[in-house]
Amino acid sequence: MLLLLVQFADEFTAFNVFRYITFRTGGALITAAFIVFLFGPTIIDSLRVRQGRGQPIRADGPQTHFKKAGTPTMGGLMILSGILGSALLWSNLSSVYVWTVLMVTVGFGAIGFYDDYLKVTKQSDDGFSGKSRLVMEFLIAGFAAWIIMRAGEAPFSSSLTFPFFKELLLNLGIFFIPFAAFVIVGAGNAVNLTDGLDGLATVPVMVAAASFGVIAYLSGNAIFADYLQIHFVPGTGELAVLLGAVIGAGLGFLWFNAPPAAIFMGDTGSLALGGLIGTIAVATKHEIVLAIIGGLFVVEIFSVIIQVAVFKMTGQRVFLMAPIHHHFEKKGWTESQVVIRFWIIAVMLALVGLSTLKLR
Repeated sequence: MLLLLVQFADEFTAFNVFRYITFRTGGALITAAFIVFLFGPTIIDSLRVRQGRGQPIRADGPQTHFKKAGTPTMGGLMILSGILGSALLWSNLSSVYVWTVLMVTVGFGAIGFYDDYLKVTKQSDDGFSGKSRLVMEFLIAGFAAWIIMRAGEAPFSSSLTFPFFKELLLNLGIFFIPFAAFVIVGAGNAVNLTDGLDGLATVPVMVAAASFGVIAYLSGNAIFADYLQIHFVPGTGELAVLLGAVIGAGLGFLWFNAPPAAIFMGDTGSLALGGLIGTIAVATKHEIVLAIIGGLFVVEIFSVIIQVAVFKMTGQRVFLMAPIHHHFEKKGWTESQVVIRFWIIAVMLALVGLSTLKLR
């Protein structure tokens, strides 16, 4: 919205700064953090009153988790309010990519909200039907993939790119839509499974957002894309502004989510944030790099898949508890040790992922 001030730059030259994505990214970060800081306490108090006993604690979980009983969930509402408010203020609202990413974010957030609502009202871990939830996620993600494919230039818009190879492309044609939908849904659920400890998912999401902010800015800039020999995707630079809002909202939320957490993110936030990152990876043609930068999320979701598959086939468990962060808790790591060590892994993986921009 503030981009409209550029038309008055002839009279007020200071308004020229709104042309620059870097300036608006910084503004989006600060604004999102301010919104969460400002409205966070009110939202927490409101959710605490309405939820009563708060998020149910898994009966088979680590014993240390039972002291968290009564903590409200749906904290993703704080994050989403910061992202949406900041994005609408600082983003170029004529960008199809911005609206597509926001559509997925809100859509996945709504699914997560309903899941959280059912868990709180039933005081049970059983929320939204898994199959129904996945169907709705794939419908939203598939529609977003179709928009992204139509927004680009064929055949590149329906092609899969590969890190380390500047010319290698695999044109998926119409199959790009289910592939992209799988990436978006997978990212959403991977972040959702990672959100099991105070601050565990928040910082890796911010790290991924910062990484893809760099990728989006470079991919959307013809000069930088040519210099780095990465694929130029016109219009995706604007997504850096949106990712700045994600970082700001994450910082604001972490203030309240730091141990002992005053509120949990819930599926409302984790599903929305994962879907947002996944959609941006698809838009910037860095789906494979997402698996590197978001490697922590990949390990978390695969730990659940492996645990379930092996248990069904053999009756044995590979991990003491899944997702894998609970396995390490069962082995004696404190919650803070798990969280900080996983943060370190997330940063290291992000650096590896960013290195693919130059190693061509």
